[in-house]
Amino acid sequence: MALDIIGKIIQIMPTTTGTSKAGKEWVKQEFVIETQEQYPKKICISAMGDKTDALKKFTTGNDVKVAINLESREYNGKWYTNVNAWKIESAGTGSSTSSPSEDPFHPGAETEISPDNGTSGDDLPF
Repeated sequence: MALDIIGKIIQIMPTTTGTSKAGKEWVKQEFVIETQEQYPKKICISAMGDKTDALKKFTTGNDVKVAINLESREYNGKWYTNVNAWKIESAGTGSSTSSPSEDPFHPGAETEISPDNGTSGDDLPF
């Protein structure tokens, strides 16, 4: 499930690194954004791998647009949910040259959700 969230960065946690069971190095950094709605929500989001480099461009107080994936998994009878960023960019208040239907981050953009049979041709790694 992919979603887009716009908000202000209110906290950036330290980077965490490690090695997977397969012997691959990994890096993770979490950050918290506060949405700009009538009733603002605080959301902790994880940036993994090269997405941590994208996060380094921002500081606390910056407005950002974050494309996220939600994923839950079960472990020992309990469920855990991850909010993972796959794109982080400035929310900037400048005018856009693309139309709302072309810009998935534009608040007025209409998005059609349909099942994906793996032939969509997008550049997502999954």
